[in-house]
Amino acid sequence: MNWTKPLMIAGLALLLAGCFGSDQSWHAKEIDGLMPDLQFTLIRSDGETVKADDYRGQIRLLFFGFTNCPDVCPATMARLNRAIKAMPEDLQADVTPLFVSVDPERDTPEALGKYVSFFNDRTVGLTADEPALRDLAKRYRTTFGYDEADERGNYNVSHSSAVYVFDGEGEARLLLRPGLTTEQITRDLTQLARSTRA
Repeated sequence: MNWTKPLMIAGLALLLAGCFGSDQSWHAKEIDGLMPDLQFTLIRSDGETVKADDYRGQIRLLFFGFTNCPDVCPATMARLNRAIKAMPEDLQADVTPLFVSVDPERDTPEALGKYVSFFNDRTVGLTADEPALRDLAKRYRTTFGYDEADERGNYNVSHSSAVYVFDGEGEARLLLRPGLTTEQITRDLTQLARSTRA
């Protein structure tokens, strides 16, 4: 008996199983096991001290920025807002963006509250003193820095443009990088929300 054809069919079946199996595929970078779980103690824009567990059960999008950012922050926040609004309506409430200002000198709770409410009423504005922010940034392998102030006291803050995605249990799952489209982010968030509910 010629076993070539049956072996070829079996090999093709295994290949297809690998392509269309139960493993989830993502557009964002998977960071399962590569980043620590979500932990923080920060000041919310209403002046209250909050912890990561206060938003347990939610898919949380952690983004470091500052309200005077001229380009990266507003573009990222707007893209996240569009991506969430494009999700199935019953899943949108499962996602909470967390905007962490790394410019506590200028970003008062009031200023932070006005900023985040412009993009999405579910976005939470957070900050802390600089040492606490440094510790949080280091936890997720990123950093930030302050440029020299001009004659008017204005200065820029360098920071990462990545968005960290944590599931309802606080486990790090995905890293949203600038190259992703709004549609790709929507699909990833929808898939994660559905798997969280399953």
